[in-house]
Amino acid sequence: FSHCTDDSISAASTSDVQDRLSALELRVQQQEDEITVLKAALADVLRRLAISEDHVASVRKSAPSKGQPSLREAISMSCITNGSTGSRKTSHSSSVSVARKETLSSAAKSGTEKKKEKPPGQKEKKEESHSNDQSPQTQASPSPQPSSQTLQTHRQTQESKSSTPAKSIKKSLTAEKPHSAWESSDDSRNKLLRVASTSKLISKVAKNADKYVSTKMSTREKNSQEGEYIKMFMRGRPITMFIPSDVENYDDIRTELPPEKLKLEWVYGYRGRDCRANVYLLPTGEIVYFIASVVVLFNYEERTQRHYLGHTDCVKCLAVHPDKIRIATGQLAGVDKDGRPLQPHVRVWDSVSLVTLQVIGLGTFERGVGCLDFSKADSGTHLCVIDDSNEHMLTVWDWQRKSKIAEIKTTNEVVLAVEFHPTDANTIITCGKSHIFFWTWSGNSLSRKQGIFGKYEKPKFVQCLAFLGNGDVLTGDSGGIILIWGKTTVESTAGKGPKGVYQISRQIKAHDGSVFTLCQMRNGMLLTGGGKDRKIILWDHDLNPEREIEVPDQYGTIRAVAEGKADQFLVGTSRNFVLRGTFNDGFLVEVQGHTDELWGLASHPFKDLFLTCAQDRQVCMWNSVDHTLEWTRLLDEPGHCADFHPSGAVVAIGTHSGRWFVLDAETRDLVSIHTDGNEQLSVMRYSVDGTLLAVGSHDNFIYLYVVTENGRKYSRYGKCTGHSSYITHLDWSPDNKYIMSNSGDYEILYWDIPSGCKLIRNRSDCKDIDWTTYTCVLGFQVFGVWPEGSDGTDINALVRSHNRKVIAVADDFCKVHLFQYPCSKPKAPSHKYSAHSSHVTNVSFTHSDGHLISTGGKDMSIIQWKLVEKVTLPQNDIVVDIGATKVPIPASENAVQSPAPLPQPFNEMNQNESVTGSSPASLESNLEQSAEASEEQSEEHSEGSSLDPAEPGYEEPSNETSEEHSESTVTEEQQDNSPVS
Repeated sequence: FSHCTDDSISAASTSDVQDRLSALELRVQQQEDEITVLKAALADVLRRLAISEDHVASVRKSAPSKGQPSLREAISMSCITNGSTGSRKTSHSSSVSVARKETLSSAAKSGTEKKKEKPPGQKEKKEESHSNDQSPQTQASPSPQPSSQTLQTHRQTQESKSSTPAKSIKKSLTAEKPHSAWESSDDSRNKLLRVASTSKLISKVAKNADKYVSTKMSTREKNSQEGEYIKMFMRGRPITMFIPSDVENYDDIRTELPPEKLKLEWVYGYRGRDCRANVYLLPTGEIVYFIASVVVLFNYEERTQRHYLGHTDCVKCLAVHPDKIRIATGQLAGVDKDGRPLQPHVRVWDSVSLVTLQVIGLGTFERGVGCLDFSKADSGTHLCVIDDSNEHMLTVWDWQRKSKIAEIKTTNEVVLAVEFHPTDANTIITCGKSHIFFWTWSGNSLSRKQGIFGKYEKPKFVQCLAFLGNGDVLTGDSGGIILIWGKTTVESTAGKGPKGVYQISRQIKAHDGSVFTLCQMRNGMLLTGGGKDRKIILWDHDLNPEREIEVPDQYGTIRAVAEGKADQFLVGTSRNFVLRGTFNDGFLVEVQGHTDELWGLASHPFKDLFLTCAQDRQVCMWNSVDHTLEWTRLLDEPGHCADFHPSGAVVAIGTHSGRWFVLDAETRDLVSIHTDGNEQLSVMRYSVDGTLLAVGSHDNFIYLYVVTENGRKYSRYGKCTGHSSYITHLDWSPDNKYIMSNSGDYEILYWDIPSGCKLIRNRSDCKDIDWTTYTCVLGFQVFGVWPEGSDGTDINALVRSHNRKVIAVADDFCKVHLFQYPCSKPKAPSHKYSAHSSHVTNVSFTHSDGHLISTGGKDMSIIQWKLVEKVTLPQNDIVVDIGATKVPIPASENAVQSPAPLPQPFNEMNQNESVTGSSPASLESNLEQSAEASEEQSEEHSEGSSLDPAEPGYEEPSNETSEEHSESTVTEEQQDNSPVS
């Protein structure tokens, strides 16, 4: 909170200023985009006006003809006033076509120029849909924003020479009214300037300008071959994509939702680095912890995970109800893809059924939820929460009624913990930087007494709290001291609460460095976890140290300690490990993950393995069947990208400095090391037979290597030079001859490798190449994945499945998308999935397409999704996918629409995902009530959120079944169904 050190500035005013600043920045960016497009449009129009004026005389002498229409269209567009278009379509069928396209693509403009001379069959097909007009153009409504995607289709022909535009101009003169068809350049200029402020005109004129330029370019490109192409705009920059020859009519292409869906199967990682007290053992035998926006329930004996998916952003804290079944989790504020805020809140949910019981604090908390606790003396009826605002507001809730009982500012200093006293229902304790406060709660008021350290040294931080059986309070602090606070019988000065003030009765030196966590055990003994010394110490009832054990250095410092089964205990560490251990036997690793931003991901070509690398310099090889870590290795530098050699024997890893390493995939030994440039490497890609390696760098070059000895020997072959920005993605052709690459300024370039890595000037030559992989985010087969209004950075990664049925996309808004392949129409529909709480950096299908792996950036998570294909059954049946087996269930009883909690957990056991409960009856009962939720998963977060009327601005996960319930209960129904995994 360094941005606001002046206490007199309220949190509200600070956030207002920040909101206004961000809004102004957004407006400036939009205006810059608009100016860029406007400049390009006006320049092209003026140039065309000058050219056209030179031809006016010859135009009037020419006979009317239905020639190539691109210049005619450009001229008529330049005379538009008020953004309206003068269309020369008279046939009924073509006007229907216009209406249909406007309905389908409501924002993206696509104009199609058909070739005059076609094969007979193709010509007849065109004439059927466009009446007798042999050179039709179909237009849709223009994009509302200059920066949004604007699409055009064109056909380049050999007829785009000077004679044809002359004929076209004559036709436009005879078709239009004389005074509006052509005027002096000044009049036209004035007309343009009058309406230049509208985005519609800008995008229309820009599009037609590009139409003319592109047609001219085809003559310059040797007129070698006709090429129909699509043009889309990103930040005002045109991106041209040639349509493959096998696409007979672009208008006939339809993009639909893929039949496949994703089902969250496993989450790798744990958030320990910047959290505390977030690992617990539940009576079900599951460890509960969180990472990203997922709360994981992990059964380490059966190696299964269940997931609570109700949150919309990073989960930051967790509390377990005294009944050990209900759980409260608090999240940070977030922003959705449209820039709308996702409010911080607390969710209370059932750990058996994974049903959301209550959502608390929408509109109350600022920035996020820092810490929270259930009351104990009254059996968990109340919940106290500290938020992350400047004043760290303390609120007390009757969570079942969703009512806020009391609220008060605590302090401007950091607050690290809040707890209800276990026996005194009216006492709440908070601690943090240089303070401990004892709060007396009475009705809707809270009164504060500050803990006085007196003769004892005041610590920089009071880190954690615990309670002895006699009601005394224990605190652990940054000086390694445990203090015991006892209650005296002095009269309360405020006169509001009961008698008694907490004073220090004893001090114990416990750890070198801080006491980071305290854990009261069932038998009354105490566990403490140290920060710097990494020790866990067991204290007896008189607080004498009895046993101790040190956590090995590679796991980091201790962040959380919880009691496990029998004499075991669980430890969460700063390097994102969850350990299970005993004082006698040491530690076993149960959960581990990366500790810094994660970008590199590669799937093994034929084994169920995948590799990740991150800025923490770790390279990790994971087993996607056992969900275990095969091996890890520390590099000298942060890894950013990776690719397996097709033999599977080695893996190449690119780093941030231009160096790249080749490791043996079995032994993790270093095989080779090379350096290309001194900037970050963004992509490593082997050719399909493994004989070549392409290395894409941030220095704008692609480096080529000849690979021999099964990936163990590399010799430089050449360098692709021609991109004007850094390389982002690249793919090989099946014959190893060509590379397609994307760059940071939205270029799509093609390279001829055997000819010396030369840039292919005529890009239409590559339109029919069937690329071995498809990871480029720009291209005809995939451009439909881009959201409207994108700035070009919204999609971080894309991958086509090996069976070429679907595309997975990683975006900047924490979502994983599943699109149909190919995806060649704008604004294509997709299945959307939420689990990450940061930009999703990479996606990769496993070799069999059975699973998709996605990696999070700042959330450091790796998420494994199972690809589930729906089977169409009669309407009365609901499909429930259990592994590979499809179980049809009669839907006549509307079991899925019942919002009742599940009678028992819907567990996923091992890879077969068998359902708990041995009898067929219980199986069917579980399936009926879990079918919708288990299949939809977190998809509903982005597929149709609805606002709770009582909680403005909050998007509650919606579900198909909830629409039938009344408005007052819609949120509860959604919560019940949505978060099961």
